[in-house]
Amino acid sequence: MEHIDFMPLDASYEIMGREPVVVIWGLSSSSERIVLLDRRFRPYFYCLIDKNHESNISDISLRIRKLSNPRSPILSVEHVTRKYFGRPRSLLRVVTLEPESVRDYREKVRSVSGVEDVLEADIRFAMRYLIDKDLYPFRLYRARVVRARNLEKSFRVDKVFMVVEDPVAVDHGDGLATIIDELRVIAFDIEVYSKHGTANPLHDPVIIISVKSDNGEEKIFEASDYDDKGVLRDFTEYIKAYDPDIIVGYNSNSFDWPYLIKRSHVLGVKLDVTRRVGSEPTPSVHGHISIAGRLNVDLYDYAEEMYEVKVKTLEEVAEYLGVMKKSERVMIDWWRIPSYWDDPRKRKLLLRYALDDVRATFGLARKILPFAIQLSSVTGVPLDQVGAMSVGFRLEWYLMRAAFSMGELVPNRVERQGESYRGAIVLRPLKGIHENIAVLDFSSMYPSIMMKYNVGPDTLVKSQEECAKSGGCNVAPEVGHMFRKDPPGFFKRVLEQLVDMRKRVREEMKKYDANSMEYRVLDERQRALKILANASYGYMGWTGARWYCKQCAEAVTAWGRNLIKQAIEFARRLGLKVVYGDTDSLFVYYDVDKVNQLIEFVERNLGFEIKIDKIYRRVFFTEAKKRYAGLLYDGRIDIVGFEAVRGDWCELAKEVQWNVAEVILKTGNVNKAIEYVRETSRMLRQGKVPLEKLIIWKTLSKRLEEYEHEAPHVVAARRAVKAGYKVSTGDKIGYVIVKGRGRISQRAYPYFMIDDYGVIDKDYYIDHQLIPAALRILGYFGVSERRLKAAGMGQRSIFDFLQ
Repeated sequence: MEHIDFMPLDASYEIMGREPVVVIWGLSSSSERIVLLDRRFRPYFYCLIDKNHESNISDISLRIRKLSNPRSPILSVEHVTRKYFGRPRSLLRVVTLEPESVRDYREKVRSVSGVEDVLEADIRFAMRYLIDKDLYPFRLYRARVVRARNLEKSFRVDKVFMVVEDPVAVDHGDGLATIIDELRVIAFDIEVYSKHGTANPLHDPVIIISVKSDNGEEKIFEASDYDDKGVLRDFTEYIKAYDPDIIVGYNSNSFDWPYLIKRSHVLGVKLDVTRRVGSEPTPSVHGHISIAGRLNVDLYDYAEEMYEVKVKTLEEVAEYLGVMKKSERVMIDWWRIPSYWDDPRKRKLLLRYALDDVRATFGLARKILPFAIQLSSVTGVPLDQVGAMSVGFRLEWYLMRAAFSMGELVPNRVERQGESYRGAIVLRPLKGIHENIAVLDFSSMYPSIMMKYNVGPDTLVKSQEECAKSGGCNVAPEVGHMFRKDPPGFFKRVLEQLVDMRKRVREEMKKYDANSMEYRVLDERQRALKILANASYGYMGWTGARWYCKQCAEAVTAWGRNLIKQAIEFARRLGLKVVYGDTDSLFVYYDVDKVNQLIEFVERNLGFEIKIDKIYRRVFFTEAKKRYAGLLYDGRIDIVGFEAVRGDWCELAKEVQWNVAEVILKTGNVNKAIEYVRETSRMLRQGKVPLEKLIIWKTLSKRLEEYEHEAPHVVAARRAVKAGYKVSTGDKIGYVIVKGRGRISQRAYPYFMIDDYGVIDKDYYIDHQLIPAALRILGYFGVSERRLKAAGMGQRSIFDFLQ
């Protein structure tokens, strides 16, 4: 028997000898890859007893015991007390043998007389273990174990142990960052040969697999012409030899791994890349591919959350994050890959393209993994799953852990219809040009409101009588929802934990150099904590939430509106001009003394933190809400709410609008902006604008057969299908408009079907994309479409429009 210090990476379970065994994959403090097996844990769920039947709890327990099935017997039925929405309740804790049998028992027990409901029966067994044992990925623990040498041939790790006592957290000091840095990481990317549209693993070979590892090694595995058996075997052997802890890809859960799995089955090649001997990658919960013993991370999951990037291709995201510029890499349209493979003269370029893909993927991993690891460590969700989850589910797992530690029951997930409620306040802006504008931002407004007023489903009070009994309530303005003041509710306690942890992490950061590994780990950790706290309000209004509470979300926004109104009223009493307000921000003229007085009032009298977020040298507003463009003092441009940001405008429209804003904000010269638009029009007519800037992207929101109207992207999608390509709901369809007669929709073609720039309808792009995008800004200065197209112009400056 011995003690071992280790960092958990993942957890699963297996049935060994008819009993469940929890499998914990980890990295020891001495950098050994290890497995810890725990035979002691059993699946369980709770029966909530109807309050009118609590005196019959012994009889209810007996009836439940009689449901026992020999295949997975009920091992115990124990009377316990837990809180349910903050109120103590009597329960029966039902323990069985096999995790899979919980589902069957849940339905049978629910029908037993006296049982109000069955709770926590839908928590996956391995996650249940991590919650109950208070284990988090990427934290350090000490466990009392015995070596299980007889099982080491079943796992591709250095050592296998049986857990004798529950692991306990240990103070890692500076050592955890070092252990995390020891993780082995590889990136991979595949290229598939298909001349007939969407690739099909039943007959289309994998011609290239490119790999880049954290030791700097880069490898290309090539097919022998169109025979890809060797590619799959070589890739498999490489994975086993390098033995990575983390495998990253881009869109790999949706394409690369499913394709490799299916293709290997077709060819009879075992995709033996896991650390569990005899297993293969398998689809798992949340849509990710599970690779036993390795953390499979699809970086596309994180790109999906980058709302600033319209088209989330690997090339676009890599350029956006400063990993690799498109101009510095080989660019090949995916539908041209077969022609490059077939031509020996072009094949070398295709190999360079594949290498650039995996380099970009690995570069993204360097940017994204530190945050993803801390998100896993904070939520307790393994790294391969946490990225595939929505923000709501990430927060929910954190809440489930908090509930366990506080003796609270986890509510069941209930199917609900969407419900609307009044949202945040958005003021109508003062139309025009404004200079020296400060943006004041309420720090974490909604979480702060929830903590200040003790908002949560367990503190919601339905009547004045109940409010009086509880010692008083906080009453939300406008909507009147009441929340007891004491004791602190579940959400308040959770948020206070998150805020306190973030403060402590930020204090710890001060001990380290900003370039150190320790500092970077802590910085990503505080960011993960902030994101979870800020998600709490939205979570309560999400109909899929276990702790759903419409009244709570409604009350929080009401308090938010009231807070903004009070701040605006005081600013006006000071004589401070308010230009605009949106949700948790105010735009005011930057009078230093008056702004400081406003900040002091909000913090001292209203009890909320507010700070200067940014200062615009110049900003202009149209009459519309959430639509403005501003120039910061460091030269950066902010553009919010204009059409060219939307997905149904081409890249050229977005570029033109951005450049127009930059010209007039920096130079004040409207004429210069007009000439820029005209010059861009000339370049488009001369064919000097790259074709990819003319692609219009639109998402298919439903199946093609469900569309009644012939929208351009629908027509383009149908043409793609006819050409042999596969499209599905949720796909982004890229199309261009070509010359011809008839409606625009009938002239929409998938961009990959157009090789000849000459067929592009340049008039369409000038009249319906370029000029309208420019006019959303220039129209405010009296510029017309006719003027943008004509020669000769009057002289006018934006300074004529200053407020």
